Amino acid sequence: MFKRLISGGLSVAFLTLAITSCKTPMLVGRTENRTVPVRFGAGQDSVNTGKLIWREFFTDPYLAALIDTALHNNQELNITLQEIQIAQNDIRARTGEYLPFVGLRADAGVDKVGRYTRPGAVEENNEIRPGRRFPNPLPDFRLAANVSWEVDIWNKLHNAKRAAATRYLSSIEGKNFAVTNIVAEIANSYYELLGLDNQLDIVRKNIEIQTNALNIVRTQKESARVTELAVRRFEAQVLGTQSLQYNIQQRITETENRINFLVGRFPQPVQRSTQDFNLLVPQPVRAGLPSQLLQNRPDIRRAERELEAARLDVEVARANFLPSLDLSAAVGFNAYNPALLLSPESLLYSLVGGLSRPLVNRNAIKAMYASANARQIQAVFNYERAILNAYIEVANQLANMNNLQKSYDFKARQVDALLQSTNISNTLFKSARADYMEVLLTQRDALESRFDLVETRMQQLNAMVNAYRALGGGWN
Repeated sequence: MFKRLISGGLSVAFLTLAITSCKTPMLVGRTENRTVPVRFGAGQDSVNTGKLIWREFFTDPYLAALIDTALHNNQELNITLQEIQIAQNDIRARTGEYLPFVGLRADAGVDKVGRYTRPGAVEENNEIRPGRRFPNPLPDFRLAANVSWEVDIWNKLHNAKRAAATRYLSSIEGKNFAVTNIVAEIANSYYELLGLDNQLDIVRKNIEIQTNALNIVRTQKESARVTELAVRRFEAQVLGTQSLQYNIQQRITETENRINFLVGRFPQPVQRSTQDFNLLVPQPVRAGLPSQLLQNRPDIRRAERELEAARLDVEVARANFLPSLDLSAAVGFNAYNPALLLSPESLLYSLVGGLSRPLVNRNAIKAMYASANARQIQAVFNYERAILNAYIEVANQLANMNNLQKSYDFKARQVDALLQSTNISNTLFKSARADYMEVLLTQRDALESRFDLVETRMQQLNAMVNAYRALGGGWN
């Protein structure tokens, strides 16, 4: 199969058929220490989430506004757009190479020959006009149009143009891939920002609860029900939680500025939703058919274009071993006196055709041909890697979404249990039926569990975004 890809031309369809013709296309993931299939389609083989445009997938108006701004201002995307322009100009250059080159040239000079030389002796014994000898030195004025053309008898220049056009299409796919990544990065950062807002709100509420508990402990110390040790422990807990909120605020600032960088603007507050973060449920993601993955992923399509261009480069390099046919022509006027330059007697024209072929010392041509073959093999490996990477990414994200949902369900139950434990421990402590250490430990565990719940929700949303990107969504 490998030799067919190299010597027999591009066989992308063969690779596609090898992937899509499996009787049970599936990817393998790990769940609860046992191997389970991660299937494409899952009962709806014609549905693929990657075909949704990003405005349909991300319905948050604030997020949509950020993505829309980034698609106009992002520097990386603008750099990629210039690469498209460069590739388009290369097509124009290759198109001009197999068309005739026409130029207009004007020359003026003077020629002094020795008298005792053959040209000098001839001029001495001849007249340029009756009764007038050759001037010495002899002026020379010329005005002519020159035409040169390499006849593309082996399609070398035509294949070079096709390779340039294919790389232009590849650059467009590169832009689409950049758009997919930018959309995913902004969405991930946006959901992380919402999660940090929720964590900051949790910390502030816990500071209020812990401050109230500290006041109660101080009152109980005054009545000699607890010691100074209890007061200091509660006070240390409040101070630790207050310190935590500034760490979260720093993370919020860094996340906002990451979004600002992606949208191409200087640091400023990022407008975002105030909806309860725990109510943000990840959308279901459907993988569809394996063949749709090849159609949707811009990086796969880009690798396919590069493979086609590499095949054409081999054809161009092979044509360098064959004879080339060059035609050249000229028409114009040539005279020794400017006053006679445009007279009919000064008219000149020429037509020359030549066939040439490299015979000796073809090392440079052989090296170019070997390099073109090596680049084609490299393009084959790159195409195979792009396909393999796409399937692994989809498998990882589908399994990740499944496992995170199960983890979130258990952590939500853990949070409920610890919140109830916190209320119970506070009630028992007020009635002197529980030690203050039990209250402290219960409050700490409740805070950590709520943080873990928010982190898990953030990971769920990120897995949803990454699955959408892995399926090739976001560029259309």
